[in-house]
Amino acid sequence: MSKLRDLLTQTKDVVYTAEFPVIDGGGMEQVKKNVDRLSPWFVAVNATDNTAAHAHASNVSVAIAMKQHGLEPIMQIVCRDKNRLAVQADMAGANLHGIENIALLTGDDVTAGDEPETRRVFDLDGPQAINVASILNSGTYLSGRKLNPAPNFFICSVENPFAPPHDYRIERALKKHRAGAQMIQLQIGYHPDRLEKFCAGVAATVPGLAIIPSVVLIKSAKPLSFMNDKVPGISVPQDVIDRVAQSADQAEAAYQLALEQAQHALSLPGVRGLHITDFRHDETLERLMHDLGRTPHQYT
Repeated sequence: MSKLRDLLTQTKDVVYTAEFPVIDGGGMEQVKKNVDRLSPWFVAVNATDNTAAHAHASNVSVAIAMKQHGLEPIMQIVCRDKNRLAVQADMAGANLHGIENIALLTGDDVTAGDEPETRRVFDLDGPQAINVASILNSGTYLSGRKLNPAPNFFICSVENPFAPPHDYRIERALKKHRAGAQMIQLQIGYHPDRLEKFCAGVAATVPGLAIIPSVVLIKSAKPLSFMNDKVPGISVPQDVIDRVAQSADQAEAAYQLALEQAQHALSLPGVRGLHITDFRHDETLERLMHDLGRTPHQYT
């Protein structure tokens, strides 16, 4: 059974998820190292699918490896690289190994990655893929062919409330919920007013959809500038960059920024937890969780 689903649907607990580091080498030892670091703090962790249009170990393989090591995965499936047959195959493969949490998303364009000549697929978009997952949950493939036993997927989605058109992002969240999504993880963002508007709009129109905003841990102003300049869909105000860049201790200033973002997000309507992306890989993750009132192994 999905512990993530149980916490979100049966309790009022604040839920924390995270991003599993991409696997390009190191084998199962690297997987275990990452699991050991994340499992004390998070109920479930995303197994990404060629994140930012870069090739890595596959979503299904990493999700299985995480589960074998005792960490509950949220297996992402990206439509950019896969037609509807491959999307369904990923879901059926996940079901075979008892993986219940899946997150469907359209995905960044190939121009965001290091092989921009790659042919795009986009047979489905995120909301359509969510609908396919709902169909599989009913016990059939998209064609109507039986799938027995039927999966019991806890269907998750992704949205970016910080990118225009901002008002449409609320409508898109509603569309994903109607297709079957029960949880929505949000893109990293640095415009608190946009987050407030999105959360208020979703909470008013889609009260059953659990909102999980994202916070990223970084060490300096350089990643903020990089995200602003190079990452599609992310804009960082200059005053935010300057706040960190002009600090006497950029690492501390970056941490305080993340803590403030986390506390602000948790105060908003409809928010059921946080999604943490850790680019620091130091003791700061543990510090953040303690500062947010968490204790290790709180989910066990």
